[in-house]
Parts: sequence; C-alpha cells; structure tokens
Amino acid sequence: MPITNALTEKFGLKYPIFGFAHSIDVVCALAEAGCFGVYGATRDTPEEIEERLALIRERIGDRPFGVDLVMPRGMPEFADKQAVIDQLPEEHKSFVKGLYEKYDIPPATKPGMRSRFLRSDEITNRQVRKVLESSVDIFACGIGAPADVVAEAKRGGKTTLALVGHPRHAQAALRAGADILVAQGYDAGAHTGPIGTFSLVPQVVDVAGHAPVLVAGGVATGRHIAASFAMGAQGVWMGTAWLTSTEHALHEVVVEKLLAAGSDDTVITRANSGKTFRQIRTAWSEEWAKPDAPQPLQMPHQDMLIGDLLGAINEHEIKPLMHSGAGQSIAYSTEQKSVADIVADLVEQTEKAMAGLR
Repeated sequence: MPITNALTEKFGLKYPIFGFAHSIDVVCALAEAGCFGVYGATRDTPEEIEERLALIRERIGDRPFGVDLVMPRGMPEFADKQAVIDQLPEEHKSFVKGLYEKYDIPPATKPGMRSRFLRSDEITNRQVRKVLESSVDIFACGIGAPADVVAEAKRGGKTTLALVGHPRHAQAALRAGADILVAQGYDAGAHTGPIGTFSLVPQVVDVAGHAPVLVAGGVATGRHIAASFAMGAQGVWMGTAWLTSTEHALHEVVVEKLLAAGSDDTVITRANSGKTFRQIRTAWSEEWAKPDAPQPLQMPHQDMLIGDLLGAINEHEIKPLMHSGAGQSIAYSTEQKSVADIVADLVEQTEKAMAGLR
C-alpha cells in the first residue's frame, strides 16, 4: 500500500510529510529527504525573510518548499514599540523585574527575538510582500488567512495553506481561498487550540470537501501517519519531531530537556506571546502559573513585556528558565537523529502500520 497520493504528485514529493521548522538547515534536509519543508518566518524581519528564502532556494534547487507567517487580527497599525512599552502595566513590569533578580539574570546585550520589532500590521504587510516576491511554492498562514493575501499569493502562482483548530476556522479559510488545510489539534506545540486531534481532523475533512487536509498535533510515528490517512487526510504536518534533530542545533540545555520530556511534561501558557502556546514545562511556565503572578497580556504587549527577558535568559544560559515550544508528541523524541534518519524511520513505520491493516 503506497504512501503517495495526489498531494505528493502535485509537488513531486516522495512522502506526504510536511515539516515546519525555524531552522533553514532542517527545511533543506526535509526537501532533500523527499518531504516538504516549511520555514517559520514570523519572527524574522522582512529583510531576513528575503535573504533566508533566497538561501533555501539556492541550497535545494527546484525542490518545493514553503514559508509560514502568523497574521493575527487586532495588532497595532504601526510598528511603534515605544507606544506599546509605555502602556505596559506597572504590576507586570515589577513581576518581570522580580524574575531578573530571583534568577540573577544579567541584562541582554541586544533585543530579544520577540522584542526586536513590534508585531503590527505595518511589519506584517512588509513580511507578506517579501514572501509574495519570493520563489516559495506554498504560503502557509499560521494564524489568520486574510482573503486579500491569499488571493494575491494565488495570482502569483503559489499554493496557499491555512492552519485551523476548529471546523469554523476551516470554513473561514476555505472562504478566503486556501488550497490546503492543516487540522491542528490540541496535542500540537506552540500556538494551539482546545480540540483534540482525533476529534478535529474528521470534522475538518468533512468541511474541506476536495481540499486536501494535513494532520498536525501528536504526529510522531508511522502509526500516526497511517491513522491520518484513515481519517481522510492526505498527509501530515510535523514540527516537534525536528526539534531534537542534529540539523536544528538547539542549545544543548534545551535539547536535553526535550529528550527527557514526556507528553505530560508539556503545558499550555500565554506567557510567551499572549496567545495559548504549548511548551515544555520549566521554571518559566511555573513562575507565570503561580497564584501571585499577573495574567499575561495580549499580543503584542506580552512580547514587549518579556522579549528582552527571554533574550537574556538564552544569551546568558539561565538553565532553569530555558525552554522551547513542543507538542505532546515530544515523548517519542528520545535520542538525537538526523532529519534523514527521522524520515526513514517514519516511512518504515508507516509502511509497516499500513501493511498490518490489510
């Protein structure tokens, strides 16, 4: 029983595995392994997006790849960081100051990843423009799929994809013109919704009609991939699986925590961005869960509140607070492997699982 289908044929893939990563090396390794790599560019400046997408294209030639942007509604119109910083409540600033003191954290020498620029319509529009001008094959919309952006991407010959966590989100994405849907269940890492993967996927498949659906959230083995086909999907979308890969090159402290984590060692918090975000449980998430901790602010105010602090934590290697987004499938990552080896294991497991179903 083959694991190829109309979606793999459309993009010339060997396997229906779509891999999301913030690492150029992971994206390129996925392409070289016959999968579809998607680069997460939300926290990149427009200039970095242009440079990094061009670099990926140079490295993988005419193999397909994509880029993912988060485009949430309700952001400030202009990228005025100071205006948002001036609005931060004293209670929250005092709490952050207390974390600096409690963990003896030196100031960062440069702005953190979340505070380098303000999440705003101005920045998003410039990021989108760089993606539309690039040679990427898929434009993936992580949060929000504005119809005008989807339409312009499609006019430029790009396939559009939307991540959804609810059947009504799937309907909205289809109305906006999305070509592919990713049904992302509660199990997933980073930004995730409240509906479990097995409850969500069949509902999204029913809503999608002829639009292909990929399964995300809890996908870590060939058995999960076989189950995805059984639910009517045409492939899977995986992010957590690559975090501990040799190509991703996360800090060794973070890798050690990820390799030791079970499914119940992940927690959903709004402390990173202001939106629900699944990550491994560390002192960072525990501090924000304490009864006397303030409620995280909405995006992008939370970014400005903790961005430099997170930068300082990573720069100065404050081990108790170092963390990473990760889905519940992190339990299956128990040793470091190359992307190629991870893919080979997934393919072998999928073929075995599907043969067993016969």
